[in-house]
Amino acid sequence: MPVEPGSSVNLPRRALLAGFGAAAILQCSTILSGPALAQTEPAAPAAASAGVPFDFDRLTEEMRVLAQAPQAPATIATGFFSDFTYDDYQAVQFNPKRARWAGPEAGFHMHAFHLGWLFAEPVTMFEVEGGIAQPIIFNTDDFLYYDRVKDRVPLHEPLPGVAGFRLNAPLNRADLFDEVVAFLGASYFRALGRDTGYGLSARGLAINTGMGQPEEFPRFSRFWVEKPVPFAREVTVYAALESASCTGAYRFVIRPGTDTEMDVTARLFFRNEVGQVGVAPLTSMFLFSEKNRAEFDDFRPNVHDSDGLAIHRRDGDYIWRPLNNPPRLSESWFVEENPRAFGLMQRDRDFESYQDAVSHYERRPSLLVEPLGDWGRGAVRLVEIPTDLEVNDNIVAFWVPEAKPVIGEVYEFAYRLHWGQLPVDPAADIAYVKETRAGIGGVSGVENTDGTRKFVVDFAGGMLASLPADAKIEPVVTISGGKIAVKTLSKIDSVNIWRLVIDVLPEEANTVELVAHVAGYGRKLSENWLYQWVIA
Repeated sequence: MPVEPGSSVNLPRRALLAGFGAAAILQCSTILSGPALAQTEPAAPAAASAGVPFDFDRLTEEMRVLAQAPQAPATIATGFFSDFTYDDYQAVQFNPKRARWAGPEAGFHMHAFHLGWLFAEPVTMFEVEGGIAQPIIFNTDDFLYYDRVKDRVPLHEPLPGVAGFRLNAPLNRADLFDEVVAFLGASYFRALGRDTGYGLSARGLAINTGMGQPEEFPRFSRFWVEKPVPFAREVTVYAALESASCTGAYRFVIRPGTDTEMDVTARLFFRNEVGQVGVAPLTSMFLFSEKNRAEFDDFRPNVHDSDGLAIHRRDGDYIWRPLNNPPRLSESWFVEENPRAFGLMQRDRDFESYQDAVSHYERRPSLLVEPLGDWGRGAVRLVEIPTDLEVNDNIVAFWVPEAKPVIGEVYEFAYRLHWGQLPVDPAADIAYVKETRAGIGGVSGVENTDGTRKFVVDFAGGMLASLPADAKIEPVVTISGGKIAVKTLSKIDSVNIWRLVIDVLPEEANTVELVAHVAGYGRKLSENWLYQWVIA
């Protein structure tokens, strides 16, 4: 809303096909570890400059001024790393002995990502202490270079910048600094809660995603990190966002924990008109589950980083939209006013559901966006892109403000990101959707010739779980683009769930929309299940 002026291994991890165009974005995590390379004595650090005053308002003013001129051409760094291949890049690792802020009273360690391979545009880093910003200088002594590249690396060579950085903290054990958050590539960043492993990502801003025109990918070009106090439990990061159509000043207050929290403030200035702006964008992967497993010859029952979009509405109602891997690009819009939260979730935490002893999809974090302040009217937009490979991020979700941004005005959005397992509240009054399955309609084991498709929705928890099988409750189901041939609701006592079965016959439309919940005794007893059946 207008106010007064004032992103271990897996490289490459993801390739996102952005909208109808073919824009590829790579998501990266940590780098391969290996035997330590013998290092010469570290070079003496560059002499410290006098530093310059810095705070969030100064950064905001700088980005406001930058927005009044066209974007400066990108700077491409050159050097010994310019011809790094994927394998070369895997052979470079930040030297943990050179971590910034390491010491007996440290609450955080900072590591950097090296330039090279896909990361040719340097990111500059600054440390802020007492309101004064000093540049953070990196050189080749800060990295370990293994066999395939070590002979190409000059000793003590200053680097023109880095590709990004990560912050480590005692997340899972008091005696071990685990990776907590990483900023790498465009405006992408990822974080972890306790007992989770990297999966979905967030980014600073989405511009023209899936709009039938080239998507614009803003990037964080500079970062300022406040030097943590001794034994710090939170750290503050600032970032300058730049793109052809927009500049932005960002502040991230990061608190690691069981659920790692990030308080984000974004102040945006637009140079040009844009077709659509996406606030708090989330990016994930959904390949298959019980709904579409028949399309994949795979020993694993499920492969996805997230299994659904959750929306907590302002009036307290809940929406659960299972994710799809559709036959063509599809989208869903959920019109809201000041929603309490929305996010991409991984509800299924059972290894048996995935059977993947390498990727461990059961440990992928959920990510919930909690708006802070007045976001007004708008919509949560979900974009689903077809993919045959799990290395492709094919799910995008973000908030679209009702009004398009106006050139010359400042827009501020504040929100809190929750990263972690984020389990369903067992004390909640309403039941949640535990699983969605789909298959050929009709009676199982009998040939089906009527063209129906069966959807099976299991509800668990809430007050619904305590009701007997003969309770006076009913499923409330609405449909567009098709007709309901069968609708039944029954309790499965052995696992204490209520199962809704719907057989659907599509009409001429190539998309069927379904909405369902369970009601009884004058109240809604489950969250809203929404589903989009995209017919090939």
